[in-house]
This record gives sequence, C-alpha cells and structure tokens, in this order.
Amino acid sequence: MSSYAAVLRTPHASRTFGAALVGRLSYGTVSLSLVLAVKDSSGSFTVAGTAMALFGATSVLLSPARAALVDRYGPRRALVPMAGLYAVLLAVLALVTREPGAPGPLLWALAALAGMCTPPLGPTMRTLWSQLLPDRRMVQRAYSLDGVAEELLFVSGPLLVGVLVVYAEPAAGVALSAVLVLTGTLALVSSPVPFPVRPRAEREKRTRVRTGPGPRGLGQPVLAAAGVGLCLGGLDLLAIAFTEDRHQPGAVAWILAALSAGSAVGGLVNGAVTWRLPARPRLSLLCAVLGLALAAAGLAPNVYVLGAAVTVAGLFVAPALTTAYLIADETAAPGARTQAGAWVNTAVNAGMSGGTAAVGVLVGRLPLALCFALAALPVLLCAAYGRRRVLGGEPGPEGAVDASGGQPS
Repeated sequence: MSSYAAVLRTPHASRTFGAALVGRLSYGTVSLSLVLAVKDSSGSFTVAGTAMALFGATSVLLSPARAALVDRYGPRRALVPMAGLYAVLLAVLALVTREPGAPGPLLWALAALAGMCTPPLGPTMRTLWSQLLPDRRMVQRAYSLDGVAEELLFVSGPLLVGVLVVYAEPAAGVALSAVLVLTGTLALVSSPVPFPVRPRAEREKRTRVRTGPGPRGLGQPVLAAAGVGLCLGGLDLLAIAFTEDRHQPGAVAWILAALSAGSAVGGLVNGAVTWRLPARPRLSLLCAVLGLALAAAGLAPNVYVLGAAVTVAGLFVAPALTTAYLIADETAAPGARTQAGAWVNTAVNAGMSGGTAAVGVLVGRLPLALCFALAALPVLLCAAYGRRRVLGGEPGPEGAVDASGGQPS
C-alpha cells in the first residue's frame, strides 16, 4: 500500500490521474447509454446494435491514429479538439434520441463520427506516468493502479447508467458521457505536469538510427494483448452458455464479477511486487498461465467451481496487460509512446470483439470444454511466440542505436 501511496504522492500525480479517470468514466457509461437511447428512439435492437458496432469500430481502429496526433502535437493541442468534437456529437445524439422515430442512418452516422473522435485518455495517461515517474519500478506500480482503476470504471459505469435511467430517459446517459469526457479532458490538460511534446522527439530522431515503436519491438506486447482480448471476449459467451446449460443463468453475473475481482487483485499484487524476471519473459509466463487456467475452467463440474477457476484466471489478466503496456512504453521512442500504448489498447479491444464472434460460432456446435480450450489457444500461442522471440533475442528498448554506433546505457 505504501508503494501505491508513493505513486499518488508524486507531484501532480493525483490531480492528473483523477482528471483522467473522470474522462475515462465516460467510456464506461457511453456504451450502455448509447444502446438504450438508440433502441428507445428507433424501437429496433438492430438499429441500436449497428450504431454500437459502428461506434466501437471507429473508436478502436482509429485509436493509434488519434494517439499519433497526441504524440505529435501534445495533449493540450490534440486532446481538447477531440474531446470537444466527441462531446458535441454525443450531445447531438442525446438530443436526437430524446424523440421517437429518429432515422437509423442518421443515428449510425453520428455514432460512427463520435467513435472517430474518441480522445485516447488511457494511452495518454500511461505516457504521462512515464513522464511523472522516472523510476521504472514506480511506473510499474502506476500502470497496475491505472489498470485496476480502469477496470473498476468499466464495472461502475454501467451501474451508474442503470441508476440514472430509473429517474431519467436513456438519452441522459449519453449526455452524461459527453459531460464526463469534456470535464475530465479539460482538467487533465490544465494539470501542471510537463507534457511531452514532439519537437524534442524530433531532435532525438536525428541522433538515432531506429526510432518509433517499430514492429519488432511491439510484436510481442500487441499479440499478447490481442490474445488476452480473445480470451476475455470468448469467456463472456462461454460463461453464459455454461450457466444456461446448468439451468442457472443468473449465476453468469457472479462469474463475470469473479473475473473482474481476480483481475483487480492480480493487478494490485503485480504492482506491489519487485519482479526479478524481465518484462518480456514475464509476459510470456503470464499469458501461459492465463491460458492454462481458462482451459481448465472448461472442466468445471458446476458453476461454483467455474467461478473459482475464472477467479484464478482473472489473477493474470491485469498483470499481463500491464506488462504489455510497460513493454510498449519502454520500446517506443519518446515521441511515440502514446501511439505504442494505443496499439496495445487496440489489440485488446479488437481481440475481445473477435473472441466474442468466434466463440459465438463454436458454442452449440462443439462441447463446452473444447470451446474453453479453443478460447484459451490464442493466448497460449502468444505465450509460445513471445518465448521464442525472447530466446531469439528480439530487441527491446536497448535495441536503439545512437549516431556514434554505440549502445545507449
């Protein structure tokens, strides 16, 4: 606990982190709010699902491009226009969905445009942790704290929307999401933290042969994050199928809560431990154990054992993702850290969508135990790939060479 307190006692850390969390809470409230508001206005689940799919696709796929703008122009110049456009588009969606009969194409266009403007507050905050905390051990603790807090936001966001819609129409949740992201972003960029800017990175670029987050450095963390995302996306449907097969559909909420609880505990422990194993082999190990735990969960005889197995699997989710973010941050050039983190974030989200789609095809056609094993396979393959790359000498951040040909210390 003292180590996490030390992180938050760092000058400007609590203020900056708190502002980022306020803005990121918007991402926990917007999905459910948008679905409910569009469904309420259009009267169609198809229209609502399509709007959410377009919003998610543009938000996830364009995340690295938006992060590159933050790296190039700095958070103050890049985040404020993004957050402003994002908030305005959400406000328009809230106004349009207040009345019934809104045309589907209009709702789809607004949702897609809003997704395109989503400000990358998570990747930006992870870059700022490196700026605030020069000690890499403290950065590991900060990343763990950041990951656990983000997970809690995605749990509490839908709960907040659920309470809100009891007293107001669903469009109010969309409007709340707009207010949260704009308030959090403005508070973040007004923080006195010395934001990194691209001109300095450009000067460094002239003295290095290798710059940027290149594919050799980012291959392992991005693939590992995608593998974890595939597991998580598949597990949601597998938990539903398992509980329905046992005629206990209400237990699915507890099983998914157990996954989140395990991930939170694992994330906090990961940040408090001083690891002797380097980050890259550690990531392979975490992915391997996560995959084995998920595969073993498919052999559970009842929902209680499944809940316990899922909790064990959850212990390795946040540590694996935190380690992937750390490797990406260490690998990237100073002027490309936000973009590197965004690639990992994109891989997680894309993996979750792909995992849900893949398991949706498998469930009902194959035994559930086999479905669990197949859902675990991607992260196990990522672990094997990472181990092979480490043994083969994949370069990390030390792989950059300065102009004199020497290795930087």
